Amino acid sequence: MTSTVPAPPAAANSIGVPTAARRTPAPRGGRRRRLLLRLLALVVLYGLWEVAARVAGNPTFIPPPGAVWHQLVQTSTTHDGIRGYSGHLLIEHLGVSLRRILIGSVIGVAGGVLLGVVMGTVSGIRVVVEPVVTFVRALPPLAYFSLFIIWFGIDETPKLWLLSIAALPPVAVATAAAVHSAPTGLVEAARALGAGRARVIRDVVLPHALPEIFTGVRIAVGVAYSSVVAAETINGVPGIGGMVRDAQRYSQTDVVILGLFAIGLSGLIIDALLRSAEKRLIPWRGQI
Repeated sequence: MTSTVPAPPAAANSIGVPTAARRTPAPRGGRRRRLLLRLLALVVLYGLWEVAARVAGNPTFIPPPGAVWHQLVQTSTTHDGIRGYSGHLLIEHLGVSLRRILIGSVIGVAGGVLLGVVMGTVSGIRVVVEPVVTFVRALPPLAYFSLFIIWFGIDETPKLWLLSIAALPPVAVATAAAVHSAPTGLVEAARALGAGRARVIRDVVLPHALPEIFTGVRIAVGVAYSSVVAAETINGVPGIGGMVRDAQRYSQTDVVILGLFAIGLSGLIIDALLRSAEKRLIPWRGQI
């Protein structure tokens, strides 16, 4: 009689997750296929854009891709004594906007994490503050930007305030939800071992909440990007949003589209960097 030997259990990693359950990198064939599909999609979109521009027959309504490319060259160089757009190169406009977005996002994320931790750990504060955060999140940026202009003038301060306030609610909500849902068993075990409130938050609650917090950070940066045009409505040149608003006043649709491409592509790059940082800093995401 042949006896069967049960297969040994899969080896577990340092946090108790079976090695077999860990995510494996996608095969090269899958990556190549995704790349080809994306390139095909870009070609199709380019073709549709070209056809739409020719059917419209009005470059002010739908400029052809060649016109946008021409503006890219014009705004990136000095020609006939004219430097870029409104005296600044395209890279300078984008750099100023990215600096504003970076400062506003950092302030908003820091404030959102701090507020979210307090909301998630103190129920009384959460009951009072959560409706306020939800109220601010529902407001369009221009609704309170006018108020900031009255309070702080038309320099950098109201722009940074706008981006900071826009970036804060997504992080605060994500952090509060993640902190509030921390495993009760782990929290009680840490307290039983003598850990104080601050140490429980630092060693148990925050590591569990980090994946959701990082998701909130990515959303917050996206909100800051979408608010940059509103932030640069007043005295926004140099700035990519200011360039777009100025071009809109003079019906320079090709410059407007160029500015939108600059914002969108830089946003894709920043989001890719955030996703890469997330994989490195939170390797346990999806495994616990």
